[in-house]
Amino acid sequence: MELSRRLAQYISTLSYEQLPKHVIEFTKLCLLDYFASAIAGKDKKPIQMIDQFAKEMGGYEQATTVTGGKTSVMNAAFVNGAASHIVELDDIHKGSIIHAATVVIPAVLAVAEWKQLSGKEVITAVVVGYEVCYRIGEAVSPSHYYFWHNTATCGTFGAAAAVAKLLNLTEEQIVHALGNAGTQAAGLWEFIEDGAMTKQLHPGKAAMNGLISAMLGKKNFTGATKILEGNRGFFHAMSEQFDVTKVTDKLGERYKIIENSFKIHASCRHTHHVMDEMIELAKERKFQEREIDHIVVRTYQVAINITDNDKPMTVYAAKFSLQFCTALALLTGRGGLDDFNEGTLWDHDIRALMKRVELISDETFNDAYPDKWGAAVTVYLKKGDSITRKTDYPKGDPEKPVTSDELVMKFKNLAKTMSDVARDRFVNDVLTLERQKNIHKLMKTIHE
Repeated sequence: MELSRRLAQYISTLSYEQLPKHVIEFTKLCLLDYFASAIAGKDKKPIQMIDQFAKEMGGYEQATTVTGGKTSVMNAAFVNGAASHIVELDDIHKGSIIHAATVVIPAVLAVAEWKQLSGKEVITAVVVGYEVCYRIGEAVSPSHYYFWHNTATCGTFGAAAAVAKLLNLTEEQIVHALGNAGTQAAGLWEFIEDGAMTKQLHPGKAAMNGLISAMLGKKNFTGATKILEGNRGFFHAMSEQFDVTKVTDKLGERYKIIENSFKIHASCRHTHHVMDEMIELAKERKFQEREIDHIVVRTYQVAINITDNDKPMTVYAAKFSLQFCTALALLTGRGGLDDFNEGTLWDHDIRALMKRVELISDETFNDAYPDKWGAAVTVYLKKGDSITRKTDYPKGDPEKPVTSDELVMKFKNLAKTMSDVARDRFVNDVLTLERQKNIHKLMKTIHE
């Protein structure tokens, strides 16, 4: 059976009633975490540009944007997808290397608000979207990730699957929706070379393209039926190595969404393992730049590919510099959203120390990746001694989880544009989403 058809069977048959309670509760936390990042990102310059573009394009007022007002379903998915990715605090899945929330949830929210669907339907669609994009991402990782941004490429499938579920597409229609999602899947890593705004375009377009694919599927618009495994399909075209079995392995028996990880540092996830250890070290004693001779970071090669930058020239580039993040975390003991700013970017001590951070690819960590995103860090002091810290998992991974209370606090810290009363009500509405008849009130509360 074609992979798309097997996925279509899963998508069409899964019901809210089948979902275990812990999966439902976890999914609501994923939604809350999405909103935290989206609200924090809505006023950033690249998002305002995208919002202005969406307003210029116009459209029926069908769905709410986090930037304010209503626009078409497509534009809402586009804007809300971009907004949730820019502060680098959105969720991540290790095995597939995908930030699912920033792609799946904007598409779901736009359609659910437009069609006045219930909280239960939203939860079910989000579970489906995460499941599909994570499985496809795992099948092509890690080779796909060198050139392609998995969130943008594999995420397009997740958005299509989630919207297909909301619109009650038939099995045949879902196959075609996935086919058209795959042919639109794009997103190259070249933006990282100059810190271009393209990274925000990726999740916005993936959410929008997945939505388009599902809506066309509803109209029986056909797509490739073997878009994944076909000779000129997604796997062969966009990865050197792939494992088709990961798409269907135990499909319907377990829920991939609960493998999700949450971020507590406002930087690329590939910097978090080191930041965790440096922040813990900084809690034990305060380090001065002048007493440190050098620092050696041993980690997996992919982390180096993405974050080896000892000369970041912008705050955003600093979030993708393992050298900067190491120095920042050790010298300040912090790595939150407000800690990445022009002051820390050009801080004399941080700039000096980051020049003495050496990155080394380590086979032990390479062999464990992507199941484990680990690192060992050794701080060599000028007086002759050294301190080594090692971890296999950044905080926020399932193996080293954050609590629901911590995620609620994260939301409240990031959603500062909302009033205290509105934030409390919003948290309660998300955490009781299964009781909501539709999500209109939820979206309205964002702007209170």
